[in-house]
Amino acid sequence: MARQFDVPVFYRSPIIATVKDARRITDPRKRDLTPSVLDFGPVRFKIGRHFGFCYGVENAIDIAYRALEEHPEKAAAGRIFLLSEMIHNPHVNEDLQARGIRFLRTTTGEQLIPFDALKPDDVVVIPAFGTTREIEADLRERGLEPHTYNTTCPFVEKVWKKSAQIGKQAYTVVVHGKRYHEETRATFSHAQAHAPVVVVRDMEATEALAKVICGEEDAAFFFEHFADRYSPGFDPARDLQRIGVVNQTTMLASETAAIAERLRQAMLRCFPDDPVADHFADTSDTLCYATKENQDATIALIEDGADLALVVGGYNSSNTSHLVDLCEEAIPTYFISGADRLISPDEIHHFVWRTKTETETHGWLPQDLNRPIDILLTAGASCPDALLDEVVQHILAWFPAVRSVDEALAPFQAVDPA
Repeated sequence: MARQFDVPVFYRSPIIATVKDARRITDPRKRDLTPSVLDFGPVRFKIGRHFGFCYGVENAIDIAYRALEEHPEKAAAGRIFLLSEMIHNPHVNEDLQARGIRFLRTTTGEQLIPFDALKPDDVVVIPAFGTTREIEADLRERGLEPHTYNTTCPFVEKVWKKSAQIGKQAYTVVVHGKRYHEETRATFSHAQAHAPVVVVRDMEATEALAKVICGEEDAAFFFEHFADRYSPGFDPARDLQRIGVVNQTTMLASETAAIAERLRQAMLRCFPDDPVADHFADTSDTLCYATKENQDATIALIEDGADLALVVGGYNSSNTSHLVDLCEEAIPTYFISGADRLISPDEIHHFVWRTKTETETHGWLPQDLNRPIDILLTAGASCPDALLDEVVQHILAWFPAVRSVDEALAPFQAVDPA
């Protein structure tokens, strides 16, 4: 039986939860990616088969709120700390702060509270992205045990274990990720304890690495193109003979697979007389299933068609930005943090993830279509379902004659649990 997490009730939702529960009953093996449709008459919401809180996020929330519950006196005194944002969602992090948790660092690593201010009886919570071995050692030297409330996602830890495994077999670890994202910083630290490490951000960087592997470019080219992205003492001539690819779990799974295949092909071409396993480790089992499910469900949403897409999540959420990227290729897409960004039927404030700026767009909601408006609605893995409920209710208020929520949910409520 799947593990059940204690997620605070205010993160749950009467609308989205009903849809998700019905889909779990009718499609327990998660094979049907057909969108769910909430039909309110003049507006219809197409909901992805998979979105919102994943296993790792629910695990993290369960642990963080348990720390608050078990140490109310420390929370009141401001002596419960998170190394940084637990997950990349402002609503969750703001609620934790309101309950007494303080952040030691920003998501990019700037110190907010000096570690010297910590006391041995303080509580320090590790975020879902994990942390570096160096920070763990620092905390232990101060008399703190970082694993007491460790919310590191099990799938991130799986990447670390695979990195250690292939490192012990003399493979170099190639990390597909954003070098200074919290998770990649943590994975880099754990991997380099067992192997040389290099980070590739995208296919362009992968092509550059393939040229070095095959001797088409030299060490100087490597050090120039991969500055700050390789472990100390990295020797391209030695350390690119045997490699394995792992990823930052929030990256596009399809991109990770493409990068791994490109490097596997490079090994086949550059070492044609050797078995490919002598030079390339199979690490496909490290891909996060939740990230892939959300991305596959979003692709199915796009294929089903809509007039526009609303993607809800934290603006610094990597996995959410990849869902936005997928949608943007097909339909007008708006990345919002919550219902408060829906200013009016004419005006929306939304995030442009490529430039990392919020902008406003007018005329975003189609008018006079002479048919119902179809809105694709999905969310990142760190987004509470309750925020999607608020988006739905906010938009419905703009339409004078819509079906009630009970009417729209009737097809889902009629599902027989047996």
